[in-house]
Amino acid sequence: MNYVSQILKDKKGKIWSVSPRETAYNALQIMSDQNLGALLVIDKRGVVGIFSERDYARKVILKGKSSKTTPVSELMTKKVLYIDPGTSVEDCIALMTEKNVRHLPVIEKNQLVGIVTVGDVLKQLIEDQKFEIQELERYIHAEC
Repeated sequence: MNYVSQILKDKKGKIWSVSPRETAYNALQIMSDQNLGALLVIDKRGVVGIFSERDYARKVILKGKSSKTTPVSELMTKKVLYIDPGTSVEDCIALMTEKNVRHLPVIEKNQLVGIVTVGDVLKQLIEDQKFEIQELERYIHAEC
């Protein structure tokens, strides 16, 4: 069984974020430049939300707001789910599926240490399954 800590170790990526005061337009520019589906929204208190493509589509376009003038704080998802590095990959994907989220910040000892995406988790699950299949094939061939 693998854990979220292994995903973070393999990612070695920067944690991209914006201020709640940042405009949606600027946040979208960062997301486009970095090929991201979401950004954490952070202020001096820590993580205060998450801004995703879904937030933009549902809260700007459909409500007739302007992305160049609307701050991220008006659009972000304020209730952010968290996991810790010791969460199993299986529990992580179960939470993502149950709560219909694609991004989860990882918090350890009240400190943000990373973010995992549904793609990260699925990649790890596939790698785990490939390894298990190889081990089973080795076992079967050794027994024959």
